[in-house]
Amino acid sequence: MATLGNPRNTIAVLQKYNFNFQKKFGQNFLIDTRILEEIIEAAQITKEDFVLEIGPGIGTMTQYLCEAAREVAAVEIDANLIPILKDTLSEYDNVEVIHQDILKVDINALAQSKNQGRPIKVVANLPYYITTPIIMGLFESHVPIDSITIMVQKEVADRMQEGPGSKDYGALSLAVQYYAKPEIVVNVPPSCFMPQPKVGSAVIRLTRHSEPPVQVEDEKLMFSVIRASFNQRRKTLANGLNNYPGISLSKELIQESILELGVPVNIRGEALSLEQFAQLSNIISRKL
Repeated sequence: MATLGNPRNTIAVLQKYNFNFQKKFGQNFLIDTRILEEIIEAAQITKEDFVLEIGPGIGTMTQYLCEAAREVAAVEIDANLIPILKDTLSEYDNVEVIHQDILKVDINALAQSKNQGRPIKVVANLPYYITTPIIMGLFESHVPIDSITIMVQKEVADRMQEGPGSKDYGALSLAVQYYAKPEIVVNVPPSCFMPQPKVGSAVIRLTRHSEPPVQVEDEKLMFSVIRASFNQRRKTLANGLNNYPGISLSKELIQESILELGVPVNIRGEALSLEQFAQLSNIISRKL
């Protein structure tokens, strides 16, 4: 039975192992059973599912996942947590703890061996400093994923949902929306964690699109165009593209491409929708 959602039990485990929180790993352990249950519900986990958990900590969420899923692989980078996880997960026979950096794990191979290559579900309470590399790594490597349900900093979750014209709209918003439908499930105050972080958090579910919502000839080029557009937010789109080393077009051809898109030549990147970025990269692709 899952017991670690109770703060008293969490404290007892930490004291038993004399565990010290590592700032470099951004460790904040969830101690709220209601939030834990909401994450499991939002991830829509069933006994058919293989779940990849990133950053299990002392196994709080892992216990809930083991009870809901067919099988769980929990990837933990901190060596000090491995003996704790062996203890807290000892009554579950459907979990494998992998001591590794998630950015170095071959998730495609894991999905193949554990789930016959079928789409997996990912659940994570991510340290804030590594949220974007992990999410983009999962999407860009084309791992078979059904959904990613993650706890992230509130402002990062907001950014993933933003549309054109907002100050929070940027490369992350566009990348996430190209690959998935983002939906904030629940906001989580600092009091739900041990130790308490300085900022609020949110659980967001990213449901993978079966087909990308826009047609683009060169996905890599589109993301270069997006990165160039937000690299220096105050500059116009034309200047951003002209200053970006990955796009080798003259200023005249860049301006011509923007006009061909049907927008003013002095427009800024934050005003373009995902569909317009796809169209612009298709136009640029033909001129390269």
